[in-house]
Amino acid sequence: MKLLIRNAYVITVTGTEFVGDIAVDGARISHVGPTGSVPEGFEPDETIDATAKAATPGLVNCHTHAAMTLFRGYADDLPLMEWLTQKVWPIEAKLTGDDIYWGSLLAGLEMLKSGTTTFADQYFEMDRVAQAVEEIGLRASLCRGLIGVAPRADQVLAESLEFVRAWHGAAGGRITAMLGPHAPYTCPPAYLEKVLAAADELGVGLHIHLAETRTEIEQIKQEYGCSPIELMERINLFERPVLAAHCVHLSETDIEILARRGVGVAHNPQSNMKLGSGIAPVARMLAAGVNVGIGTDGAASNNDLNMVEEMRTAALLQKVALEDPTVLPAGRALEMATVGGARALGLDGEIGTLEMGKRADIVLWNLNQAHLSPAHNLQAHLVYSASRADVDTVIVNGRVLMRDRRVLTVDEERVLREAGRCARRLVSAVSSA
Repeated sequence: MKLLIRNAYVITVTGTEFVGDIAVDGARISHVGPTGSVPEGFEPDETIDATAKAATPGLVNCHTHAAMTLFRGYADDLPLMEWLTQKVWPIEAKLTGDDIYWGSLLAGLEMLKSGTTTFADQYFEMDRVAQAVEEIGLRASLCRGLIGVAPRADQVLAESLEFVRAWHGAAGGRITAMLGPHAPYTCPPAYLEKVLAAADELGVGLHIHLAETRTEIEQIKQEYGCSPIELMERINLFERPVLAAHCVHLSETDIEILARRGVGVAHNPQSNMKLGSGIAPVARMLAAGVNVGIGTDGAASNNDLNMVEEMRTAALLQKVALEDPTVLPAGRALEMATVGGARALGLDGEIGTLEMGKRADIVLWNLNQAHLSPAHNLQAHLVYSASRADVDTVIVNGRVLMRDRRVLTVDEERVLREAGRCARRLVSAVSSA
């Protein structure tokens, strides 16, 4: 399939912007350049007139728990540990594979309609999540959440290895896999050593929650005499590719370790705000050379998967926290939400910018809107003014998944109906327990 996008305002996220054309041959971008510069002989099967539209790389949601869309609004306005232990973990114990499949499809719809083309997910029954990803057409980095203190910890680790072997590189390369130890307070060092050995055997990275709350910091310091980051350094976890979610409470030593070890950080500003976890020192991390992407976390703690809002929140939160309007400008926030996230997932060689040879993960934004006019600075508009409703067309791996806001790959009404049915059953099951 050959696709030609014409007359778009192209934001490459490599430092160049222009009105031009993007040619797609199969799954990859074969040309990006000014209008009329497509090489002779390129004969598209489909041409999209993108006049009055911006073209950007797809947004990368570097940390979520997709099927938690089923719990949206179920347990609000609680601190993290109470939220987890009294609300989330009891209802998660009632989840079935079908629940997770429909919840993941609901998440996929929401992300697709807000310009996200790639997401990193840590949850359960990951084969059903992978099935949903394969069907809707998104790109995803998937891992099974591992709880080292749970009774079936070793069995679940073995199942996680089987998942990686079955799905890493599947769906035409759209699905990649990691191992997902949940956090230092649920995965003691002895268990993490087993996870690290498995990661080395499989040649994959790790997706872990780190330094999310002050409670976690105090618990790890009391048990091990150091911070969570220092503990992970001590057990050599950072010798592997690591995606570290949250990283809210960091010392200068912690930041130095993250930078030196090349750890990818998934910043989740709205979830951290809603759970009262704190404000991550993103500006300090970036200044130290830490690669920071942006994530939404799950819809039970956000309560949406809207990366457009998340970009804006990430930028504004640093400005108000530091009382400095110059920190985290719009262009940097857009970079974090695209190539920064791709880099955190180890996928920046494939996605995250609009360049020849990259995978054709492209979002077209409708600029013909009052709130996006006049067009003084389109990057600023996308970060500070745009809404998810401005996402017009989404392309992943060269395939058009949404056109004129109509999703082409799944039956949206059926997904909403089935996800609602699953959510009602889960709440009923917990209430009657």
